[in-house]
Amino acid sequence: MLFIRPVKHEDLDAILKMSVEVGTGMTSMPNDADTWKNRIKDSLNTFSQQPNINDEGVYFMVAEDSQTHEVVGTTAIYVGIGTRTPFFSYRKTLIVKYSKELEKTIETQVLNLVNDFTRSSEVGSLFLSASYRHSSYGQFIARSRYLMMSDFPERFSDKIMAEMRGFQEQDGHAPFWQALGKKFFDLPFENADYISATKGSQFIQDLMPKYPVYVDLLPKDAQDCIGKPHAVSAKAMHMLEKEGFRYEGYLDVFDGGPTMHCRREQIQSVRDARTYTVAIADSIVDTQQRYIMSNRNIDNYRVIAQPANLDETTVAITAESASVLGVSAGDTVNLIKMMEKQS
Repeated sequence: MLFIRPVKHEDLDAILKMSVEVGTGMTSMPNDADTWKNRIKDSLNTFSQQPNINDEGVYFMVAEDSQTHEVVGTTAIYVGIGTRTPFFSYRKTLIVKYSKELEKTIETQVLNLVNDFTRSSEVGSLFLSASYRHSSYGQFIARSRYLMMSDFPERFSDKIMAEMRGFQEQDGHAPFWQALGKKFFDLPFENADYISATKGSQFIQDLMPKYPVYVDLLPKDAQDCIGKPHAVSAKAMHMLEKEGFRYEGYLDVFDGGPTMHCRREQIQSVRDARTYTVAIADSIVDTQQRYIMSNRNIDNYRVIAQPANLDETTVAITAESASVLGVSAGDTVNLIKMMEKQS
């Protein structure tokens, strides 16, 4: 059984192994031991401290196989974005000019460097090892974050955002970076990506031009990938859209990937979450329909996706599910229905 729990120091080796599998372009999953040691420490502190959405923190969680005890996935919610170090995005806007003498109207798209997501909460670091990319486990670990927002709304901003990896060609060439970022940082994309992940974004503030970038002045291949997700991010972007997230012209400053956002209370899984009283069942009637369930306990947080018998107020689960979740008969759980593939 796969279950979600907060990260521990003992997970470091498994996370580093997955960071290698991720490759470049996913700044929240750097292959750097010191960065991960600090992030694990930050996560443990964030889970244990009182809620503070005005300070940077992270709820970093891993997916563990209860049979093998192997850590096979990651997922996270970052809070207080941009409150310690500035968080930069490009925002694509439209400028319209009219010449009376020429009787001509010109529309021009420009990219402005903004800090619009300051103090937002960010969902990110979604990764699943290749051997576990089945049984809709990706949906499970992605939506577990929204269940947590339903469990503890006071710990998260009203504005939730997500950055998608931007388009790269098969050989790793990043057209948007080559046309823009490289001109000002004089670094390969992988190096800038790594520095941002491990050292922070101060160098962006130091070197990136503050003036608008006129899209028409960029090469055609760079223009075409503005707001276009990487091939590996297309499915994640589709899942976000189903939850109510929208792309409205915000871009990653490095690769031009789309940044999506949604009000927390408008996220579909948050809206659908309901609390039930636990009962222990000898058998489950419908073993094909699973439910994503949390134990609502911030001190020992657990989330599973398992079949259950559901009525108006009670959810009956197996003894194994109750054990992994850390609940007993009479306790309460929060749950949402998995979107199962039709056979």
